[in-house]
Amino acid sequence: MEENVQEDLLDARLRDEAAYIDDAGFTLRVVQQLPARPVRRTHRAAILLGVALAACVAAYFLAGGSWFIAEETTRMAMMPITLMWVCAAAATVLVMAGGVFAALLKTRGRLR
Repeated sequence: MEENVQEDLLDARLRDEAAYIDDAGFTLRVVQQLPARPVRRTHRAAILLGVALAACVAAYFLAGGSWFIAEETTRMAMMPITLMWVCAAAATVLVMAGGVFAALLKTRGRLR
């Protein structure tokens, strides 16, 4: 955020100090003749969702279908409670670390 404040101050100062040179509307005519920025229509989200769905379906069938789900549910029910807490805490730490990492990248301008 401090970078934005510095950029705004620098921009304001440059605007204040720059002397206007009358060009008889030349700049305005050039800007109006520039082509409009092309709109990129990517289907990235649909492709990623499709690939993720296909991977889930493939994993389901490769793991033995619904039998895998029933077996793992039974295994989770028989797991000691302390191990469940450890697994939950580890998952929480991993998700939080990923969020912090993404936030740091975004503040540094590397993530859009």
